[in-house]
Order: sequence, then C-alpha cells, then structure tokens
Amino acid sequence: MTTILWLLLFAIAVAVGWLIRHNFRKWEARRLAEEERFANFMAGTAGISVPKTAEPSAAPMPAPSLSTTAAKASGNALEQQKLLFDAAHKAAEAGEPALAIQLYARLLARYPASTLATPVRAAVDALKKKRRKEQ
Repeated sequence: MTTILWLLLFAIAVAVGWLIRHNFRKWEARRLAEEERFANFMAGTAGISVPKTAEPSAAPMPAPSLSTTAAKASGNALEQQKLLFDAAHKAAEAGEPALAIQLYARLLARYPASTLATPVRAAVDALKKKRRKEQ
C-alpha cells in the first residue's frame, strides 16, 4: 500500500514539473515574440523596412543559443540602440516621461556597455526630476 502511495506522489511530482517546464517555455516564446513585434514596430516607426517573417508555429520555440544571439547582437545592435534611444527621446519630447524612462531602461538593460549609456542615464535623471516636480 505504501509503495502505491509513493508511486502516486512521484507521478504527481513529475506531472507538476512537466507543467511548470511547459508553461515556462510558452512564456519564453511569447516574450520573444513580443520583443520581435516591438522591434518591428520601432523599425517601422523609424522608416526602416523590415522583411516579413513567417507566421509563428504552434510548436514551442527552442531557446536561442549563445552563438546565434551573439551573431544577431553584433549585426544590428547599433541600429537597435539608436531606435530605442530615438523612440525614448521622442516620447520625452511628447510629454510622456514614464514611457521614455521605460524605453531608456530597456536600452540600458539590453546594452549596458553602450556608447549611449552616459547620455541615457543623464536623460533618465532629468526625466525623473521632471516627474517629481510635476507631482
């Protein structure tokens, strides 16, 4: 009787582990798709033509390997940095300091060693001071 109980508990633990892993993979695929949509939107806003990608499949996407991530990052990293910086600057000019701070934070999170890091930090400090004065 105790053997059956232990087998049942083991089966439940395996099922819970599989569910957690499955949901994490789905969440990661959705996050990557969201980032791609955001990059395409920003590229479209900046007037850069972006080739259409194939429709996402129902199968979960494998995690990108370090070599493919590094190759992508080196290829268009400067373009992405400039797009994020310009979008944040325009949001600040349009009177949306919260959105601008979020975009600047995304830029710093993705590219902490960027040449734009110093002006970004200065702009974030200025926007935070401006928000404090408004409140």
